[in-house]
Amino acid sequence: MKRFLFNIIILTAAAISAAAQSFSLEQCRGSRMPYPAPDSVVAVPDSLAPVMIYHVGRHGDRYPTSADKFLQLEASLEARAAELDPKGAAMLQITRHAIDSIGDRWGQLNDLGVAEQQGIARRLCMAFPQLVVGQRISAESSYVERCVESMNAFVGVLRHIQAGFGTINTDFGPQFNALLRPFQVDTAYIQWTDSKPYKPILEEFSAGIPKSDLDAYYVLSSIGKMDRNIFSLNEFNRLWQVDNLRQYLTRTHTTISALPAEISAPLLQDIIDRLDAYIAGTETETLRLHFGHAETLMPLLSLMRLPSCYYLTHYFDTVYSHWQTFNVVPMAANLQVILMRSHSGTYYVRFDLNERPVDFPGHGTIIPWSTMRTRLLQLLP
Repeated sequence: MKRFLFNIIILTAAAISAAAQSFSLEQCRGSRMPYPAPDSVVAVPDSLAPVMIYHVGRHGDRYPTSADKFLQLEASLEARAAELDPKGAAMLQITRHAIDSIGDRWGQLNDLGVAEQQGIARRLCMAFPQLVVGQRISAESSYVERCVESMNAFVGVLRHIQAGFGTINTDFGPQFNALLRPFQVDTAYIQWTDSKPYKPILEEFSAGIPKSDLDAYYVLSSIGKMDRNIFSLNEFNRLWQVDNLRQYLTRTHTTISALPAEISAPLLQDIIDRLDAYIAGTETETLRLHFGHAETLMPLLSLMRLPSCYYLTHYFDTVYSHWQTFNVVPMAANLQVILMRSHSGTYYVRFDLNERPVDFPGHGTIIPWSTMRTRLLQLLP
């Protein structure tokens, strides 16, 4: 399988098995895949009244976060321009065009990202209008511009629906780092990532794949140009598997370490505390909205052990079959913890991941808050 820099990808067992479970080109964009909006909104049973939602969301679709890998790939290809085959020459043109067209918008929310957030907000208003109109709502964001813009796009829809009946308080800044950017402030995690204990596993898994191919995959998946003239579908699957494993090892609870998930303990504690406060009557906000990053959600979902978001194994070539970035954290990914009250006064919760109810084996999708609360407290480090 010759590549455009005249290197050979060595097909490992994982690469061969990919043929048996091949994902689409769009899915192979991984965490850079646009938000898969649901076809319909799942209503709650008539016997339950929704009273509060705690929402944690990733920013919407955006321009690639940095020009660094684009410029590095461009320089690498230009340095060997005379040796490039047609695929290599095409990749060089794609990279140059991307750099020129993005201009100074690296990392900024794009039009699709705005639409994604607005769509999520509209569906929330359709499903739970009683939690929006005439209510108190709070929204908090990471200080990063694309997160603030995502918050503004989402909140703009809520304000329109409220039409002046209700209040929405918004805020952003580094004061929310412990909740939304723990990977930046948790010193134990920073030391762990600096030591890279997962590096031998990732190197073994990606053995034989040239760095230029991984860089080209990053460029193509970032700009949404999954060109089969550059890589075949099987090759895109193999390259995605490497990217998928990297995020799994560094952002979730694995057999190597639980620390990548435990950094989200403050956020999980806040979810528990806010729901408790609402039930106790000491908090009256019906919506609490948070806007962060893929790196905000991956640890949280893993710590909570949500099905398909938590997977422990010593056989890392099986990860791609059980934990997939495009399912866990596509652009605008979100977790909505929906608190509901029965006629008898008992409280229940439903967890919606990307607006789809999560089914907990043995419990279903709607669980008494007392049961779930005990479970979540046991998961806190």
